[in-house]
Amino acid sequence: MERRVIARRSAFRHETAHMRTADQPIRISLIAPEGRMGKAIAAAAAEDPNFAIDQDHADVLVDFSAPTALQASLDRAVSAGVPILIGTTGLDELADQRIAAAAKDVAVLRAANTSLGVALLTDLVERAARVLGPDWDIEVAETHHRMKADAPSGTALLLGAAAAKGRGSALEAERARLGTGLKRQRGAIGFASLRGGTVAGDHDVMFLGPDERLVLSHRAENRMIFARGALVAARFLVGKPAGLYSMRDVIGA
Repeated sequence: MERRVIARRSAFRHETAHMRTADQPIRISLIAPEGRMGKAIAAAAAEDPNFAIDQDHADVLVDFSAPTALQASLDRAVSAGVPILIGTTGLDELADQRIAAAAKDVAVLRAANTSLGVALLTDLVERAARVLGPDWDIEVAETHHRMKADAPSGTALLLGAAAAKGRGSALEAERARLGTGLKRQRGAIGFASLRGGTVAGDHDVMFLGPDERLVLSHRAENRMIFARGALVAARFLVGKPAGLYSMRDVIGA
């Protein structure tokens, strides 16, 4: 225990050796700087004088890595006493518990998608589901590049959860339908995942009612929209008290 405390104190001194002043850019440390999102965030920061990439002294940690790296990222944030943005998808229930535990000590923003447009879409989906009710079937369809490893996408699950919340119920998902004699379950939310090419991310939430359909959609033209949204989220996190936040908190602010 004593060794762990000493290690945490050492990490804290390392991260905060140069405290930020109000006129200095927000320093971001990237957990996976060589990843697709890491490179995109670095490029977005290079275009904005309000931010700087600093791998040694962080005002905010940003993690778009892999589920296996999550615990180390959270430990670093807690040890240093700095907020962290978790953009990693494909996380399990154990990851949920770890994030909740870290959020007791530092500000943690968990975002399956850092696009401001998707954050707004999530709000619209919840409102539409609340108004339309269970008589309208809901299907979530998403398309991503051929290299994406998880399906449905974290964003699709986020949108499905928003729809379920609007209905006032738990998310009951129907995934990967296959076979014959299938019957759609009342109240279930269906998911369909397509993979191919270099698609940055397309999401459609379809509300299918008697004789009419409502489709709420978002199209990501390139990865930079997520990078710029991550910077907005990082700015939001600076100075925030410990707790668990989302992109809806960001757009609400």
